[in-house]
Amino acid sequence: MESNRPRLIVASNNENKLREFDAILGRLYRIISMREAGVEADIEENGATFEENALIKANFVMRLTGCAAIADDSGLEVDALGGAPGVYSARYCGRHGDDEANNDLLLERLKDVPAPRTARYVAAIALARPGMEPIVRRGECEGEILFARRGTGGFGYDPLFVCETGQTFAEVSMETKNAISHRKRGIAAVLAALEEERA
Repeated sequence: MESNRPRLIVASNNENKLREFDAILGRLYRIISMREAGVEADIEENGATFEENALIKANFVMRLTGCAAIADDSGLEVDALGGAPGVYSARYCGRHGDDEANNDLLLERLKDVPAPRTARYVAAIALARPGMEPIVRRGECEGEILFARRGTGGFGYDPLFVCETGQTFAEVSMETKNAISHRKRGIAAVLAALEEERA
């Protein structure tokens, strides 16, 4: 029943992220976006780490709404680039959310780097709750960066990121991605911490 699931606000209006959160957590919580919760704000993500940014977003929404809020800050770390684009993944090219330009810039910066071009997707997940300590956990998914895009699904750097299945995140099904992704692993770690609290 819809009413039996507690409400959980995702500190995002990104439709792709909301779909992933709902696919992973929808059986346990009624997932709603910031906009649905009445929060129309651009949250300044000025943390130096994924964890700091996730906590900034979750706390901001929790304080405004008085409800539990969950946030992720995620991105790509490429070893040959010293961990870049890192926390700047969504705005690597200088504009926020321009996936095509971000992918083009990544390929340009890696043009002289031979395979394997090891990398990982990282997601820090923060859960903020009124009157309680926040929970922050990290999930990672190891892979490699291709020399050209493959696949038509996913978003961000998914067409260039080959995961453990040998396919890019843009080629795998949503079900497969949500079973092995960095976001799934980070959320699973948060849920495990909640279970420990209740034990």
